[in-house]
Amino acid sequence: MREKELIVYRTFQEKDLLTDMAWLMSHYEEAGRGALSAEGRPCGMEAVRALFYDCIHRLVELAGTYGFHGNLWHCYLANLLVNHENSYSRGCEIRGGIEGTINQAALHDIEIFKEFYDYDFEPMCLGLRVPEFRMIRHYESSSLESKVYNTRICARICKLAEDLRRDDTPEDMKDTLTRFYREYGVGKFGLHKSFRIVHGSGELIRPILNIAHVKLDDLVGCELQKKKLRDNTEAFVSGRRANNCLLFGDAGTGKSSCIKAIANEYYDRGLRVIEVYKHQFQDLNQVIGQIKGRNYKFIIFMDDLSFEDFEIEYKYLKAVIEGGLEKKPENVLIYATSNRRHLIRENYGDKTEDGHLPEIRQDMHTSDTVQEKLSLVYRFGVTIYFGAPDKKQFQEIVRALGERAGLDVPQEELLTEANKWELSHGGLSGRTAQQFIDYMIGSRSGGLL
Repeated sequence: MREKELIVYRTFQEKDLLTDMAWLMSHYEEAGRGALSAEGRPCGMEAVRALFYDCIHRLVELAGTYGFHGNLWHCYLANLLVNHENSYSRGCEIRGGIEGTINQAALHDIEIFKEFYDYDFEPMCLGLRVPEFRMIRHYESSSLESKVYNTRICARICKLAEDLRRDDTPEDMKDTLTRFYREYGVGKFGLHKSFRIVHGSGELIRPILNIAHVKLDDLVGCELQKKKLRDNTEAFVSGRRANNCLLFGDAGTGKSSCIKAIANEYYDRGLRVIEVYKHQFQDLNQVIGQIKGRNYKFIIFMDDLSFEDFEIEYKYLKAVIEGGLEKKPENVLIYATSNRRHLIRENYGDKTEDGHLPEIRQDMHTSDTVQEKLSLVYRFGVTIYFGAPDKKQFQEIVRALGERAGLDVPQEELLTEANKWELSHGGLSGRTAQQFIDYMIGSRSGGLL
């Protein structure tokens, strides 16, 4: 086999399995007879059989890790291709086929992968007396959640493996793979919707595997806010001018849920969301350096953003949003949520010449102090206020959520119980309404009501 002749698709995270399988395909007969001696390679029937069984073991482990099913060998190969970020795959992500000599290099590699796909393992299974490999061809995965992919991503990769198997020529395989890159992208940014910053893991940006599957239409009671956010996000993913967004207002009114919703709603159009916490602002330049050349649109999401007087992390954020020498990439926006309209705590002493604490040394330029503290919020071109609902709006939210959940409770009883609930569970808000509905569903299914 010609795995050493690969040009574009050359380095893989799980390359050892490919290397071992390729060696078995080429040498199992000679090595099984003891006629082949190679440094670091088994020689003799039992040693070669042991290597084959070890490869089967690794394929089964991959199935458990990724949730693969069907032909595990083909799924493994497909997974290598969809995760390999190179000049060809990155060029094709979201946009589709590209021009240039790189197509010839990519086709050369796909020809080698077709040899792997078309390889007949039956003679090897008979020669080495390893009939168990047949289970790898029709593997049924467990119902447990994958440790790496959710069900949706796993299904796409397994389907790609089947599509590549059915392709008659390397050219057909290349077209199939290019369509996959155009529809879903490549690597972690192509397969996942949202990400977080992680230190000490070998990768700064790591996928979030489980994100709530909420859509904007699922959120009740904030129609004007959703429209403003959707309009700005629609312009962004469509390649038009858009603004950084600040969602501010009362707790539990749907600010964070709206960000989760747009991550779900615009994923198919190339939108990705990276969650960054306040203590990670010093990593922002490195994060942007990794994403600015990609064909996706990225929202850097900062939840519950606010600063005390002594906290200076906001200065990193100001420089990234606007003000540094390097222009912020056009494929990056900042979306933040906060309970404060003014993100940095202000004191009365900031706005009076003598200050409110006479024992503290006074600021000689009070207007400069105020402007410094307001300069961050001014860098958000779109600000959206989320206010707590009044009693009538709260009841409308409860009624809508109850109907959506299929809760079979008389409306008068539902609203009476909701009014009792909000008095001792955080007051009037969409979050309180959802918590109440969850309580009602759990109580009735458990026989408590």
